[in-house]
Amino acid sequence: MSGFAFKQFKIQQSNTAMKVSTDGIMLGAWVNLSNTKCLLDIGCGTGLLSLMCKQRQPLLNVDAVEIDSGAVTDARNNVQCSPWPDIRVHHSNIQSFECQQLFDLVICNPPYFNNSLKGPCSARNAARHTDSLTFEELIDAFMKVSHDLSRLAIILPCKEAELFQSIAYSSGLSLLRHCQVSSTSEKAPTRSMMEFHRLQQQTLYVESLCIYQEGKTYSTDFIELCKSFYLKM
Repeated sequence: MSGFAFKQFKIQQSNTAMKVSTDGIMLGAWVNLSNTKCLLDIGCGTGLLSLMCKQRQPLLNVDAVEIDSGAVTDARNNVQCSPWPDIRVHHSNIQSFECQQLFDLVICNPPYFNNSLKGPCSARNAARHTDSLTFEELIDAFMKVSHDLSRLAIILPCKEAELFQSIAYSSGLSLLRHCQVSSTSEKAPTRSMMEFHRLQQQTLYVESLCIYQEGKTYSTDFIELCKSFYLKM
């Protein structure tokens, strides 16, 4: 069985096309959970982000939506074997997902390949390519399930992040927090973690993060961000 062990929970991922990634771990550790009571995890995969957020804030009400049946199986198993079996995993696409509440925070590690060559695995293609969830559809979904003070948190490659920002601005969203991630201080950023909200922008909080320091060991900032989760930190 393919799996990944964290300090307080384990991720079983044998039925999932997209495995645990550094992107997901960074986003789950970075997202701001202040004033958050209800969270929606869109495209939850193995349930990683939902479980990370529940570890950080155990009283959080979490709903997770996933289109792929194999990933749903893994997510439900991971939730049931965790200290937080109350996470609700829904087998649905977000476009047709219906709920009776509005969420304070929507979190997503979205597909980002657009009009690019696909591989032979349909589940992996759905998880990686925007055919199953375009940026416009993600923003539309957020607008439907959010209230005036809600926030949307995502991680994308920097090029795709610029496109997402443009679409978000056109939809009336403002960028509240932005963290550019690079592998080392000598290299350009490759990932953007972003938090949007529906209010007119007042102050944008900008930060940067390097994953590795000299010698290919984790940087102090990366350790500080992720030490509550990685077993060997």
